[in-house]
Amino acid sequence: MVTMAPGPSTKHHWVFSVDFLLVATTILVATVGVVMVYTATRWNLIAQGLSPHYFLYRQAAYVALGVGAMVVTALFDYRKLEPFAMAIYGLIILSLVGVFVVGSHALGSQRWYSFGPLQLQPSEFAVLGLILAVATYCSRRTEGLTWRDVSRLLILAGVPIVLVMIQPDLGTAIIMVIVLFVMLAVAGLPGRVLFILVASGVVVIVVALVGGFLHHYQIARLTSFLHQGGGIQQPGIYNLVQAKDAIGSGGIWGTGLGRGVQTNLGYVPEQQTDFIFTAVGEQLGFVGASIVLGLLGFITWRILRAAQVARDPFGRLLCAGVFTFVGFSVFQNAGMTMGIMPITGIPLPFVSYGGTAVLCFFLAVGLALSVYARRH
Repeated sequence: MVTMAPGPSTKHHWVFSVDFLLVATTILVATVGVVMVYTATRWNLIAQGLSPHYFLYRQAAYVALGVGAMVVTALFDYRKLEPFAMAIYGLIILSLVGVFVVGSHALGSQRWYSFGPLQLQPSEFAVLGLILAVATYCSRRTEGLTWRDVSRLLILAGVPIVLVMIQPDLGTAIIMVIVLFVMLAVAGLPGRVLFILVASGVVVIVVALVGGFLHHYQIARLTSFLHQGGGIQQPGIYNLVQAKDAIGSGGIWGTGLGRGVQTNLGYVPEQQTDFIFTAVGEQLGFVGASIVLGLLGFITWRILRAAQVARDPFGRLLCAGVFTFVGFSVFQNAGMTMGIMPITGIPLPFVSYGGTAVLCFFLAVGLALSVYARRH
């Protein structure tokens, strides 16, 4: 038998299989995020006598690191992650437990590991760890999921979710719950079983709200969008009012970069992180904000496309989890600034300030790129 060496077309086949539209759009949105973080923080830094470029340089460095992580993840064959999925999950659990021992406090929460000027938030990585673990477990159940499997998956997901809630980081915990339900649906869980799980989840939420399992400020933040006419003195209403005023002041075309009064005067609390979309709305207006949301929607659509063309259940479930992670984060973050969703600490993907969040979202896109590139 005569064999032929791979020709140029075979050698470079993987390169032409990469979703360059997804790569380019992700980097474009992250670049917009760097600009928004800079405009949302510079005047406050100047008022404190600090360099106005402090957050600009840090966010740019985070994005550069994230792009590198995305490229490396895309080059790596996602199928090789499956044998190590549970080990990665175990490391995530250890990191979530360790944060209570050696973690640092900030704003009433204990979520971070501090390494000099850098902070690492393990709860962000917990979402990716959960996606990897659930995808691995479900892909190995070729006969379908039984009630025993569902029970195991609930325990598998429940441990990190509870640890994240204790920190407390309610927003990330909510994302993890939604990611789990979507992945179970994609894995083929019967509709009646999924309905029972969703109904049970609603009961748990009601019990948590009524039974005093959540802090008062958490309840206020979650329910503030339902009481927007109750006056600005109501808990959680101030942030919402300032956010809506900032977005509304942008009008159709926006005030222009660096010219937003609400942004420059620092009226919106935590604007560079949780409320970064208000800086987008005020400075870029309805048109600019719509374009940014459209680009983020395009990213989620390309991730969904990767799930549709995946060559195996593992890849399909990975992309389904990533799609939910990114898509719900966009909807929740933008929605809460406009008063249609509860206020939670969920960042806007690739736009909000924060090294851990930026890195996690780039890693998530890298996983989708890896699946898409190996679809043939």
